[in-house]
Amino acid sequence: MEKPMRLLPALSLMILMAPADAAHAAGAEVDSPVMEIVSFRLTPGTTDTAFLAAAAATAAPLQSQPGFQTRQLTRAEDGTWTDHVRWSSLAAAMAGADAMMADPAFGPFMALIDGPTVTMRHDSIAFAMD
Repeated sequence: MEKPMRLLPALSLMILMAPADAAHAAGAEVDSPVMEIVSFRLTPGTTDTAFLAAAAATAAPLQSQPGFQTRQLTRAEDGTWTDHVRWSSLAAAMAGADAMMADPAFGPFMALIDGPTVTMRHDSIAFAMD
């Protein structure tokens, strides 16, 4: 299993392609849905309440992105957070990332993420149940 890419600055996490994206970029299943999976820890001193408030402030701009489908934020017992965002395609995910980097609503959210702890990948969705 390929290890996900580690990104140093938190603000870079949305604009770089993870290793798993290489197959998509080469044309494999470009129009199939993908799950963007970003794991990270919060900056020291950040409370879950403050982080979730910052995440909630990103809801409207994220939902307005073409190709956005769903988002879930999960928290592991060790304090690691994972942001799961389903997109209609890798192209939609990458375009959404560009738009999010330009949207000031994402600044407070990104500022609470400890950059060196970030890993990101895009996986093709092979099976889903709703």
